[in-house]
Amino acid sequence: MRKIDAEARTIRLIDSMFPADRCRLSRPFESDAEVVLVDDKQLLFTMDEFSAEDMLREDDPYSLGWNVAVGGISDILACAGKPCLYGHAMAVSKAWDEHYIQKFSQGVADVLAQAGTAFMGGDFGKAAHWRYTAAVIGSPGRYPLGRKGAQVGDSIYISGRIGLGNVEAVLKLYADDGRLRLLAGMIRNRFPLRVQAAAFIGLYARCCIDTSDGVFNALNTLADINGVGYEVADLPYIDAGVLGAAALSLPKELLFLGEAGEYELLFTVQPADEGLFLSRASQEGLTFFRIGKITAATKRLCDGQRRVDLGGLVARARDFDQRQDYLAALVRYLKEQP
Repeated sequence: MRKIDAEARTIRLIDSMFPADRCRLSRPFESDAEVVLVDDKQLLFTMDEFSAEDMLREDDPYSLGWNVAVGGISDILACAGKPCLYGHAMAVSKAWDEHYIQKFSQGVADVLAQAGTAFMGGDFGKAAHWRYTAAVIGSPGRYPLGRKGAQVGDSIYISGRIGLGNVEAVLKLYADDGRLRLLAGMIRNRFPLRVQAAAFIGLYARCCIDTSDGVFNALNTLADINGVGYEVADLPYIDAGVLGAAALSLPKELLFLGEAGEYELLFTVQPADEGLFLSRASQEGLTFFRIGKITAATKRLCDGQRRVDLGGLVARARDFDQRQDYLAALVRYLKEQP
């Protein structure tokens, strides 16, 4: 049994220990946020924890605070919802001074201000290593958008360019590498806050998921839940990612395959709605990238004349003791493809 299957089995086992309740409308894995019923009104709920394992750089406390807050809200946005209430549990590193904590908190606060989200308060503590947990309550749009609904022939879109999270991870992982030192000093990666895009996507998409675990994993989740495949091509990588990959002599496809996500919204649109979707998006000043289509079964990445079969790639970072070994496994898989 694959480790990824084992993890899903464990989650289902834990979930089965709790009694069913009519107020919980969603099923495990079928939507980014939980859909709950409170006084006959549907609400969205999500909770996420962040730590050093998420491979976010810590040299800029404002950016770190911004990124964890965007990450916390992202599940609500993937359901085409509006984040309304936000709470957190902060366990700050003992190495963080008051200035660092202030800048970190300002990053969180600015995300909430831009999202129109109220802060509920939370918990505070200190530990040897930082941990941050965000809990968010949101309201759905017309209806909660889930991960089910993709059909063969649908177009696959993403709300932004690919690779920001993996660039952040590489800059942290190779912080002492002279080839990236200049690039690292120039870049302050802050995940985009897609509140307007989420509301718009809810009007046209069949299904949606955020790319918190990377685009490749998001695609696989949609494919597996819907019993379909996909073919993607001409991926819109961020420029800094392409430059960084070249500097390290690594394939740019790692920006797509790696599971340090950029918290973009990945969704499908049926052909009948695609023209109106693109026309209205242009009118609203929104940009989306078409990266492929839903197929019957195969999972494939097309890069020029090359066709990479992704159906056999099951490596996850948590399967490896060292992140470098994980990257090496991805590179090896790509080299083995014809």
